[in-house]
Amino acid sequence: MPSKNKPLSDQELSAYEAERDLAAELLEAVQQMKAGQVRVVSSPVMEARKKTGLSQSQFAALLGVSVRTLQGWEQGRKQPSGAARTLLAIARTNPKALLAVATHSADFATSDSKT
Repeated sequence: MPSKNKPLSDQELSAYEAERDLAAELLEAVQQMKAGQVRVVSSPVMEARKKTGLSQSQFAALLGVSVRTLQGWEQGRKQPSGAARTLLAIARTNPKALLAVATHSADFATSDSKT
């Protein structure tokens, strides 16, 4: 199996694909599922969201990003920025603090709009 850290060259990819036995890989995967040997992959972003107890749309709104951006982070297709990484770290380590600050900032924004 190729390394996940280094992309394969076209030649290496062709050689890898030529050696694969897809039928055997699929059969093995089905056997593992039947035997209950499946593993669920969870990302740190998903872990942070779940610790807050919020849905994707609620968590995205709290972070000030779109649901699509959050999904990209959770699926590992995109990486959060510095500020978002900090908020995610807070959500993982102290979700109640993040929720409290978010509630306070929402109250603050509401009082600002009244002036």
